[in-house]
Amino acid sequence: MKRGWVVLAVMTGWGVLVCALFAQRPFREYPGWEYSAAEGNGIPLPKDYNVPGEWTFARLMYPSSPLVIDWQSTHKRGYDWREGNTNWTIDYPRSDRHLSEAIRRLTRVQTRSAEQPINLDDETEDVFNYPWLYAVEVGHWELTDPQIAKFREFLLRGGFFMCDDFHGMDEWNTFIHTMHKVFPDRTIVELPNSDAVFHTVFDLDDRYQVPGAQYIQTHSICEKCPTFSVIGRDDHGLGAEWRGIYDETGRLMVAICHNMDLGDSWEHADNPEYPQKFSALGIRIGVNYITYAMTH
Repeated sequence: MKRGWVVLAVMTGWGVLVCALFAQRPFREYPGWEYSAAEGNGIPLPKDYNVPGEWTFARLMYPSSPLVIDWQSTHKRGYDWREGNTNWTIDYPRSDRHLSEAIRRLTRVQTRSAEQPINLDDETEDVFNYPWLYAVEVGHWELTDPQIAKFREFLLRGGFFMCDDFHGMDEWNTFIHTMHKVFPDRTIVELPNSDAVFHTVFDLDDRYQVPGAQYIQTHSICEKCPTFSVIGRDDHGLGAEWRGIYDETGRLMVAICHNMDLGDSWEHADNPEYPQKFSALGIRIGVNYITYAMTH
């Protein structure tokens, strides 16, 4: 009788896993901002791209803000965000696949080799299949009210959101315009060095600002600061900001990487012109945040 219960438990577990896998949306590639879909989006599709894993790089798709705050605001205007080629696709998919490979090599987390773009308007509610969700260039996003409601539910159900690659006060204000709608009653705070997210795998007490690929040409850490203020920083993105939002139990559910470009550090990890030290830290941050999301 005991053996029968064991078999039943195993079969039930497999049934739950199979149901979850079938609930996930089929894989699809979109045209990226920087890469041509006709040329493979800058990186080959892994042969095992459709093999599921317990962790997948889930990238948030979102509508772009109509506000004009920089050249990006008009460069891709007129494109349908649901078909790619807008702000959410910056660094995509090269960044996603490089970080996925790093997770495979540096942890024991069973990792899918290809990313999954997530549309919050999807009626299958695909977002709930992924514990870790990432968005790039959130200084240019603007979620709709239905998207905000589903996004809030995802986070309160235990989801973890990491956002990255936005700089200066104009982009910060665009970001919080939406984030304050998601959590009007929760405060964005500075993350202390003692927070578990900085110590899940690597101890990251000695963090520094990770620049984007513009560093290759300009050697500037800051993406949007042609000049610096007297006190050493200004409103254009000098100085990394490690911020977040906690839930009522003290779990970090939103990790905000402001004035840095971790996505570029992953994307250019194999580029000899991009300094190794930036990719080394960027990948360690990704490993820690993902491990935290899977364990908290």
